[in-house]
Amino acid sequence: MSSEIATNRKASRDFHILDKYEAGLELKGTEVKSIRAGKINVSDAYARVEGHQVFLYGCDIQPWQTAGEWFNHMSKRPRRLLLHKKEILKLSSETAIKGCTLPLLRMYWKDRRVKVEIGVGKGKTHSDQRQDIKKKVELREAQREMARFNRG
Repeated sequence: MSSEIATNRKASRDFHILDKYEAGLELKGTEVKSIRAGKINVSDAYARVEGHQVFLYGCDIQPWQTAGEWFNHMSKRPRRLLLHKKEILKLSSETAIKGCTLPLLRMYWKDRRVKVEIGVGKGKTHSDQRQDIKKKVELREAQREMARFNRG
């Protein structure tokens, strides 16, 4: 059972997603409480391979309001992703290619644990983005015509 916490809609707009990986996330207790309360923003989140570890940057988890300053967390701190060694090596080789990055696609609950889905993305140009919008409009119009034809 997995329930959605947050999705990054910008990722599919700005990148061609070549591959997807599921990773665990190393969090503090106050971060989990803030995530349960929905105080999270993943629109600018991305992962980076550093040495033999992968870190998540740009994920904004707001501090828990009732926790003291000593126990609370920093909102945009780098968070370690939990992946197998083979996956980390594969991600490292895939990001070595020019133009490839690791955007965060979505964050979700899986068996009471927070999981993230990161994708290997290659940046889209403006013409790619325009063609995607054109395809969506054509598909919507075709569905509208089919619905009108089937109605009567």
